[in-house]
Amino acid sequence: MKRLEIVLAQPRGFCAGVKRAIKIVETALSRYDDTVWVIHEIVHNTHVIQNLSKAGARFVEELEEIPPGSITIFSAHGVAMAVEKKAEEMGLITIDATCPLVKKVHHQAQRYAKTGHTIIIIGHHGHPEVEGTLGRVNGKVHVISTIEDIENLKVSRTDKLAYVTQTTLSTDDTRDLINMLNEKFPGIHGPNLKDICYATQSRQDAVRKISESIELLLVVGSPNSSNSNRLRETGAAQGLPAYLVDNAGAIDMKWLEGKKRIGITAGASAPEVLVQEVIERLGRHFDISVETMQGREESMRFKQPVFPALEQKGKD
Repeated sequence: MKRLEIVLAQPRGFCAGVKRAIKIVETALSRYDDTVWVIHEIVHNTHVIQNLSKAGARFVEELEEIPPGSITIFSAHGVAMAVEKKAEEMGLITIDATCPLVKKVHHQAQRYAKTGHTIIIIGHHGHPEVEGTLGRVNGKVHVISTIEDIENLKVSRTDKLAYVTQTTLSTDDTRDLINMLNEKFPGIHGPNLKDICYATQSRQDAVRKISESIELLLVVGSPNSSNSNRLRETGAAQGLPAYLVDNAGAIDMKWLEGKKRIGITAGASAPEVLVQEVIERLGRHFDISVETMQGREESMRFKQPVFPALEQKGKD
């Protein structure tokens, strides 16, 4: 059996916002007798959604799919104000699982908008987080994701501009775009780079570090996970064959032919159990050794929201 060395990135996997969001759904499922509905996927991971669905959560894309008066959870990506208003009109009992770092972006954009600034969101069109931020701002908003977008961007006033960023992008993802914005619009306002999501940046930094000593990178994460895709791109940018796999079964063993040392990481919405299943599968094909790179231990924790006092399970 051929030898294969595996290096695990550190940090990897669940971030504080994802842990909080999943815990909110689990707590609601255990606490209430009624069906728990979730608007959009609570986080972008197939395994997580399947497990919560089996436990009784119902995931939908539109509020109209939810019976009036039902317990409804807003996903970690956040929702537009119009969604909140519609939910209130329907009499839905809502619990907000929006990541606190996403909330911070909402507040930044709203503060700029209140002072008459046109807002530029650095992010991906159609991503739930971007759509939620768009729906939080009164006034003119532009979404840009490429240098070309900035080149084509036209605004009525250049002295009243501000930008915010999608949290699943890192400072490295956004640096060139922010520099371009500053060059084209001197005086544009925006958050400090340190305000960008810590989890996205630290996971990409870990990929760059292990890339120095591996021949291939496996990123555990679902195809619709923005930060997982960015991790794969980060590995590829280091000159590595890099693959995004939703689970252990998605690995093509041909990728590993001739490889002696590989790296494994996981997106911020991917559970550690999937990483261990990948290792287990590789162990059936190779004589493996596993080491974890030295890396930052994440201590960030977010408080749970206040849950509505409704009829609870086990109550007479």
